[in-house]
Amino acid sequence: MPRQRDSLVELIVLTLLVKQSLQDSIVLYTFFLIQLSMSEPSPKIRIMPGAPSDLSAATYQIHNETHTLGNALRWMLMKNPKVEFCGYSAPHPSENHIQIRIQMYDNLSSLTALLCALDDLDALFESIEDAYKASLEHDDIEVWDEKR
Repeated sequence: MPRQRDSLVELIVLTLLVKQSLQDSIVLYTFFLIQLSMSEPSPKIRIMPGAPSDLSAATYQIHNETHTLGNALRWMLMKNPKVEFCGYSAPHPSENHIQIRIQMYDNLSSLTALLCALDDLDALFESIEDAYKASLEHDDIEVWDEKR
């Protein structure tokens, strides 16, 4: 009879060890998933749910951007005659993203309009930077150095 009890105790101890090992593995796996999700950057632009398959009207969420880009992007999109409506919002001051809604005429793709507007803004910013640098090099500018 003692041999059966020893086997039962060994089985219980082995079961507890396996259970503890499994719990430790789950904790380590969960920690790994959290670290993985923190190390992988979220996509810069995400299409919000509810957009039709042709993307003629869609809301895009742009991460790590504020009103600075939102207003300029809305302005550039509204210059496009194929855009029916465009508006943006920053859902909450503590959330670091903006949402931009684009609706197109004739079931055209709002994603194409968004990408064109981003390219146009990039070209505009480059021309402003070039003009600024040229002005610094060629104009007679008084430089004032503040003494600390």
